[in-house]
Amino acid sequence: MSTVSTVNGGISFWYANKGTPTPREPLPGDTSADVCIVGGGYTGLWTAYYLKKAVPFLNITVLEAKFCGYGASGRNGGWLYNGIAGRDRYAKLHGHDAAVRLQKAMNDTVGEVIRVAAEENIDADIHHGGVLEIAHTPAQLARLKDFHSVEIAFGETDRVLRGARETAERVRVSGAVGSTWTPHGARLHPAKLVTGLADAVEALGVTIHESTPVTEIKPKHAVTPYGTVRAPYVLRCTEGFTAGLKGHRRTWLPMNSSMIVTEPLPAALWDTIGWDGRENLGDMAHAYVYAQRTADDRIALGGRGVPYRYASATDNDGRTQPATVEALRDLLVRFFPTTAGSRIDHAWSGVLGVPRDWCATVTLDRSTGLGWAGGYVGSGVATANLAARTLRDLIQQDSGQAGPTELTTLPWVNHKVRRWEPEPLRWLGVHALYAAYRTADRREAASSSLATDPLAKAADRISGRH
Repeated sequence: MSTVSTVNGGISFWYANKGTPTPREPLPGDTSADVCIVGGGYTGLWTAYYLKKAVPFLNITVLEAKFCGYGASGRNGGWLYNGIAGRDRYAKLHGHDAAVRLQKAMNDTVGEVIRVAAEENIDADIHHGGVLEIAHTPAQLARLKDFHSVEIAFGETDRVLRGARETAERVRVSGAVGSTWTPHGARLHPAKLVTGLADAVEALGVTIHESTPVTEIKPKHAVTPYGTVRAPYVLRCTEGFTAGLKGHRRTWLPMNSSMIVTEPLPAALWDTIGWDGRENLGDMAHAYVYAQRTADDRIALGGRGVPYRYASATDNDGRTQPATVEALRDLLVRFFPTTAGSRIDHAWSGVLGVPRDWCATVTLDRSTGLGWAGGYVGSGVATANLAARTLRDLIQQDSGQAGPTELTTLPWVNHKVRRWEPEPLRWLGVHALYAAYRTADRREAASSSLATDPLAKAADRISGRH
């Protein structure tokens, strides 16, 4: 497989495929609003959408540093699915029933995104094929069966466990020994969704200023180089770019994730792979893989490359280290050996937000009017929608327009988490943990043991993932 002609960076393949939008006008100077939203990704745009729909007279301003969808919302793997970071911890903190309510809300969110996309005529290549997660090794199979049982215990009774033969009937992943499938997932084109959503929000009367970086958020103020927006409510919806805001260097860690996409594959090659259901595809490795079959019959596949840049730095255009591109290419060929001669058309990277306890959160501080949502740890395509509807309800409750709702009482609301360690501990810790996960994956691949490698268990404990 050649990577000589691979486009590297350029934000993402999704924009190379769709075209980069022309940025809207920047903030012209000091102004005021009822609600100021910082960040023009899924979280910020969905929040603007639902608030404006609920209260049409609200004056809402969205501030975006580059253009809407420049960050993770335009670079992700296109997994609209029901996973949410931190559910098991919330079960320990608030009880099993509370976590079941959170999971049910996430299950419903998949359908909600599909519904709104159809209602707003957003053609985002959505295919509701569910999520298929496979196991390669005995230890992965044991984890997969445990995972399957846990998901059923959280109310997902429509989940299906498959053996090696049944898995191959869905998609022929080399060496797959089992899988679990849930209907609560859909494949989509990330950039088409976020740009369509931005257009829909603007059509409702929301003001969007792009090329307007916010340098500081404080009560009733969002500060930019071009002026300050004053608003009773200022919402931080910046996910992996949160560390760039004054005072937030250690709030959420910007974790890097990288992707590659093949050239369009011919029908004869697809005959060797299957994947006719176009499910989102993942695995049970510690350094896991996520993939989709795109609308134009490519394979887009992602995973962790260089997991973290020193001092919470973020990239500019998504450029990816050649070694990461090669590693992802090797994973692709390991999954699907018949793709060995196929060209890799594009490689890119982006950052996602990781809280110290790996728990996604939604918060509104009623004493200051400051709110935020994020820390999705890679599950943000759907979680951002649930977070946005929750922020809407919290603001309506705070302003006296409504009372508590089912969403405002979910266990992730107003969850508090400690900050990440200072440097160089942060950099050393993250790189050591991911080295441990990769080593654990290699040792499990060479073993017939059903047990998870002790190195991975130790890394989970130290990182706070479990």
